[in-house]
Amino acid sequence: MKRNSRKIVKRSFGIILSIFLILVICNVLIYWNARNKTYSKLTTVPEMKVALLLGTNKYLQNGNVNLYYRYRVEAAANLYRKGKFEYIIVSGDNGKKGYDEPTQFKEDLMRKGVPADKIFLDYAGFRTLDSVVRAKEIFNQDNLLIISQKFHNERAIYLAESKGIKAIGFNAKDVYGRSGAKVKIREYLARVKVFVDLLFKVKPKYLGKKIEIK
Repeated sequence: MKRNSRKIVKRSFGIILSIFLILVICNVLIYWNARNKTYSKLTTVPEMKVALLLGTNKYLQNGNVNLYYRYRVEAAANLYRKGKFEYIIVSGDNGKKGYDEPTQFKEDLMRKGVPADKIFLDYAGFRTLDSVVRAKEIFNQDNLLIISQKFHNERAIYLAESKGIKAIGFNAKDVYGRSGAKVKIREYLARVKVFVDLLFKVKPKYLGKKIEIK
């Protein structure tokens, strides 16, 4: 009995250690790859023809505005005012009736001065992988300025480069506190999923007709 118990403890410890190492390695690889490819100051961001704004829900379950959403809108509008991009693809989830991330973003961007004819909507950006791949396959973009929070930009850049896209990121203001901590924990797992998706050559849920940006 004691021997069996020891074996179980050793195996359990080995499994836990392996999971921990996988988490660390995946996160370090994505973080390291994005070094010097993300920017937090408007004055230092290189100009790009097209930006990719990664979607999220505008509202939290309690009805409050999602700060991740608000800060991404503000970042995109500020970048446009500074002439850092000419056009912007807004990619988000529109998979359920009455739920439309891209249109919400467009309306708020327009309120902040981004012209409607500069905004292109991607309604099938269900995941970061989908958003990045569709930017290339549907919108025909090989160079992108990605707009989201820093941790998200790092993952998106890794995915973009794996698909042959030259990408940099502008870091919208981050969110701290309990809600921010929850998102960061999920991000650790999402970074592992990046490598799983690449290993199994996972494709976007939808592709579709080409859309010309001009």
